[in-house]
Amino acid sequence: MRYSGSTAAAAAGFANRGWATAGQSVIIPPLGNHTSAFMNEDIVEHFEQRLGRLHARQRIGIEDDHEARVFGQGLNYFHLENWYYSPAIIRNALKLTGLYWRARKNTERIQIRHYDIVLPELPSAFDGFTILQLSDLHVDMNEGAMQRLIELLPGVAYDVCVLTGDYRGKTFGPFDATLEGMARVCGQIAGPIFGVLGNHDTIRMVPGLEEMGISMLLNEAETLVCGDQRIHLVGIDDAHYYRVDNIEKAVSQLPGEGFSVLLSHTPEIYRQAAHADFDLMLSGHTHGGQICLPGAIPITLDAKLPRRMGSGLWKYHDMVGYTSVGVGSCIVPVRINCPPEIALHHLRRGAGDTGDRSDELRRGREKARHHR
Repeated sequence: MRYSGSTAAAAAGFANRGWATAGQSVIIPPLGNHTSAFMNEDIVEHFEQRLGRLHARQRIGIEDDHEARVFGQGLNYFHLENWYYSPAIIRNALKLTGLYWRARKNTERIQIRHYDIVLPELPSAFDGFTILQLSDLHVDMNEGAMQRLIELLPGVAYDVCVLTGDYRGKTFGPFDATLEGMARVCGQIAGPIFGVLGNHDTIRMVPGLEEMGISMLLNEAETLVCGDQRIHLVGIDDAHYYRVDNIEKAVSQLPGEGFSVLLSHTPEIYRQAAHADFDLMLSGHTHGGQICLPGAIPITLDAKLPRRMGSGLWKYHDMVGYTSVGVGSCIVPVRINCPPEIALHHLRRGAGDTGDRSDELRRGREKARHHR
């Protein structure tokens, strides 16, 4: 089995389980020698060839014209993260209540959460397949949280990692610090990495992200193979702000029907995903509210969807969905009643309950320590 790019040295866990991508390789576009060229007009030509003229020009055109628009554009009319005064207002309000420094410290208290996701259509060869999901990293917003993430990653076991968007802190401006932070995080990830863009991300980041070993899926698909069985991994571009998602185009690249997983930054397209017959959808964007009332009740989710889909596991028709509360923080690096998370999804074949087993694992570890 061979792996392209920087994933090669870190793919032992994936290979040992016998899983591979179609063609026995992780396909990463050969962008390694051309990063500087993509800082100008060449990026338009490259993405026109890769994604199609309409998608490329829409994505880049919206970035250039309305990167930081506060009103209009996208599924929501008002975009708090684009308002210049938002950080100061939130920060001062928390200081007045005496919660600011506690909320800052909470951003570093990253939880590792395990989920058993029971899926009747899962191929038997993938029973036990584990997906590590990291979402909404905003790596340049909080150094302490990213350092804690880097410390935790070597201690978790999984077969493939998926990144569900929002790598940059702001929605506009330079992204060098974002790429530097992502390189540090990816250096601690073993095995293949697949990602999609979020509403904070510029498409101009894609060459740099792919150079560090992330296979970015921009309305594109990949197939993971084990023996004669396979599952499809589909990723779409941002559907929240840029609205350049195209499920139909992504699915058309698949060799046929079968078990499929959709990566979308936002869960707001849950209807389209379910009716496109996806078995599992992984997303983020909401941060679970980030600043919540007691009981983890979000004040706002910045998303148009039922509140039950704002975080954790949910189901719509025959599709299971998961919305991550994210690792990082948006606007201001604070969290209240909504701790950040690393999510590990253990795929199980069969009929039965799907649920969070983090508490069960924690009790098992505590019991083991007690007996020692």
